[in-house]
Amino acid sequence: MIQHIIARLRQGHRTLAFPQRQPELPDRYPGRPEINPALCADCETRGACVAACPVGAITLADPQSGGLSLDLGRCLFCTQCAAACPRGAIRFTGDYRLAASRREALVLRGQPLELARPLPPERLALFRNSLKLRQVSAGGCNACELDTNVLGTLVFDLGRFGIQFVASPRHADGVLVTGPVSQNMRLGLEKTWAAAPSPRVAIAVGACAISGGPYAGHSEASDGCAGLVPVDLFVPGCAPHPWTILDGLLRLLGRGETG
Repeated sequence: MIQHIIARLRQGHRTLAFPQRQPELPDRYPGRPEINPALCADCETRGACVAACPVGAITLADPQSGGLSLDLGRCLFCTQCAAACPRGAIRFTGDYRLAASRREALVLRGQPLELARPLPPERLALFRNSLKLRQVSAGGCNACELDTNVLGTLVFDLGRFGIQFVASPRHADGVLVTGPVSQNMRLGLEKTWAAAPSPRVAIAVGACAISGGPYAGHSEASDGCAGLVPVDLFVPGCAPHPWTILDGLLRLLGRGETG
């Protein structure tokens, strides 16, 4: 028994004091991309970044000037666009803060990303200190599901914020959806949403849940969950980092750091 106590003392406190203390992410983590439209003008390889994107997340917003539009809701964060750009007009900042309240906010054309805002006051008063979620894996590859599940470990300790995942939608304040919503899971998501008592929240985690990701336009996918449930929080990524998901959840509840 004494050896276990000594081992725990040596391990120390493992839970990060987030959001007061910021996480340290590895150098290879790409993070939020940024576009500098000024560097796109008269680009000698115009369209190379568009062609490099495997999911069509980048388009030419202005064919004359070459200005770019980057949809974070479709982006897989593969960084191929940045590698294809000779002028560095696209760069990945390493910033894990990516969640947004509006789908339109995820489309970047050189402006700063509009981060997620708290729920309306009437719902925020209900959920601020206690939010129970039913997770729905709607045809996902299990990457987003894993990064969601890991929030329950001691490093992140989701429960200290009053946020928990529950087994039944009847015990939930809303749903957290991952995956492109395959046709086999469409009815399951609809029934889960209907079973959650109102008022409720809907959260889309990952490119698949937001836009369909690499499956967008496929006849067996629904291009994400926004057409089936009214999404309150969009968390982009493939898969989003656990800190990205947690940051988005806390911003939704008005408990995240500012900025």
